[in-house]
Amino acid sequence: MRLQHRWRRPAVTVVATLAALSLGGGVASAGQDGFGWGTPGADGAGDAYYPQDGNGGYDIADYNLAVTYAPDSHQLTGVQTISARATQTLSSFNLDLKGLTVDSVKVNGLKAKFARGGDHELTITPVLPLLRGLPFQAVITYHGVPAPISDPLLGNNGWQYAKDGGAFAAGEPKSASTWYPVNDTPLDKATFHLAITVPDEWGVIANGREVGTHKTAKGTTHVWAETTPAVPYMTTVAIDKWTFDKRKRKDGTPIVSAFAPGTPDSTKQADARLPEILDFLESKFGKYPVDAAGGIYLAEPIGFSLETLSRPIYSGRAGNVDTIVHENAHQWYGDTVAVDHWKDVCLNECFASYATWLWDEAKNGVNLDDQYRQQVATASDRFWNGKLYDMGPGNEFTYVYSKGPVALHALSKYMGQAAFDKVLKTWNSRHRNGNANMQEFQKYCESVSHKDLQGFFDAWIYGSGKPSDQYLYPGDLKPTE
Repeated sequence: MRLQHRWRRPAVTVVATLAALSLGGGVASAGQDGFGWGTPGADGAGDAYYPQDGNGGYDIADYNLAVTYAPDSHQLTGVQTISARATQTLSSFNLDLKGLTVDSVKVNGLKAKFARGGDHELTITPVLPLLRGLPFQAVITYHGVPAPISDPLLGNNGWQYAKDGGAFAAGEPKSASTWYPVNDTPLDKATFHLAITVPDEWGVIANGREVGTHKTAKGTTHVWAETTPAVPYMTTVAIDKWTFDKRKRKDGTPIVSAFAPGTPDSTKQADARLPEILDFLESKFGKYPVDAAGGIYLAEPIGFSLETLSRPIYSGRAGNVDTIVHENAHQWYGDTVAVDHWKDVCLNECFASYATWLWDEAKNGVNLDDQYRQQVATASDRFWNGKLYDMGPGNEFTYVYSKGPVALHALSKYMGQAAFDKVLKTWNSRHRNGNANMQEFQKYCESVSHKDLQGFFDAWIYGSGKPSDQYLYPGDLKPTE
């Protein structure tokens, strides 16, 4: 523990300091920090799987990012303006930024010291401490050639390059720190404003709504705004010679999809069903919770598609209807309601995977009970031993796709179909734009169904191994002899 020192300065200096720190208003919170010199913010958000990702001591409200990108040299230059609020009195705070060179930092208009450390830590020390409860603004200028993070399971994550010179950002559990300074944790959602300048012949697509374009000496600046608070890995930008399809939902929500050169007609035909898909998901999960929709269809065959907020990004030739259903289901499960910790990732992937079951039932006449029985009958010991909760770092994206929807179908029978349907449709509205964990989901299921579900969750979610028959064949799932 570091001792808290008290300021011993004239009152006029304190008043001037408060004015500079508050950006024009506000009252500092009285509490353990008072008007002390403050302490450093944590250099990690504390997730057990990725303890150094994210940071502590503040809460970001908005990223306002201006970027210039040169496809010929892959050079990126950026100015990141962060609007945040201190949650403790800070003598310094950290951001995540991997590989790129920081040129300068200002905090509340004053030049700040900064240092790099570890794999991705940017430590910023302002001239004046940031008082708990008050807003502050940080402006970071930087440049460099972004490089992706290599993942042994999924391949490259983060800023990646297309063969034709374009680029795109995609990756989970982290991506954003490869191209802008960020608090890279699901626990700190923020709105996202992006102005990106590229040569005139290149097109740009990003999250949210396109605000406009304007010409500059370096090309065309494309301005996008995502007003639904986003987890950093759900932010994206993609640069290519796109073909765009711009539509609207019946309620006026804009749909913008972008197709890289060579996108097959089958992918475009699948994307044409997006309004139908969103209507269907809305009937199951409640009102569409995001301000825009669409898809980004790459030419590059990356190892995954990803639920980037409002506009999922798809691996080359992976834009089929099932994948589009899965990634858009994430807008409810995983995006507007994000995980507390990565051990809760079933709350994202199990539900998006089950959405494709529901789609097949409604649109393709699939009998889900028969499908469940067939999967249970043929499941291997490896399947049963796969964990859906606290599966360990690097194992998040495994059995949640296969065992996850099977578990949810069993849950629908165990707690009762009407109660299960109510949970699916109301979970997002209870936690929208926030975070949640598996224990909260269990408690909500219990409150809706009026049943004790501990045994079921122990058998299917928290534990491993084949569940006993009472949890394996609830309701009318038991196969006939």
